[in-house]
Amino acid sequence: MTQYGFYFDASRCTGCKTCEAACRDYHDLREGQTYRRVYELEGGGWSQDERGCWTTDGYTYYTSFACQHCDDPACARVCPTGAMAKRDNGLVTVDEHRCIGCGYCAMACPYGNPAVDREAGHSSKCDGCASRVAEGKAPICVEACSMRALELAPVDELPREGERAAVAPLPDPALTRPNLYVKPCHASQPSGSTACRVANESEVR
Repeated sequence: MTQYGFYFDASRCTGCKTCEAACRDYHDLREGQTYRRVYELEGGGWSQDERGCWTTDGYTYYTSFACQHCDDPACARVCPTGAMAKRDNGLVTVDEHRCIGCGYCAMACPYGNPAVDREAGHSSKCDGCASRVAEGKAPICVEACSMRALELAPVDELPREGERAAVAPLPDPALTRPNLYVKPCHASQPSGSTACRVANESEVR
């Protein structure tokens, strides 16, 4: 089976959130719905030397992610109807006709990607723009990124600089073996780090 995955170059991302906005627009998501999130991470502090001069080691960086289309997707493991499943290309999608809206997928996913759409009566999530991929096109988030920080391709064709989802605020990749490969920037902190905090928490929760 071919496994598609995302590549994210944190050294190129400026945090413009165009990927996030393009995704919302293309999928016609309602206010409060989102498939892709851009997290702003910050850390560091100030110190004063013996002469009274202040210096800072403060930093900011960004992490953009949606569904990780994991090798071992927690959402699919707990789905009681089989509505959440991996396709032949490795993309994880939800069959809206089989989904009963129980929410188990949303509770199980460590990345917070699936969400129950109570108005529609089923879960919804990033599907890697599967219909566009089938037509040989890039996902809309990839196409919209002006800095070319995002890419989707079979994982064995992704740039070699990427590490498997190993930066904060992402959890330990051993949980689900996500197919997101990240090229860290100089400020990036490892998964599980407590040295940084999410600066835009109200936007991404």
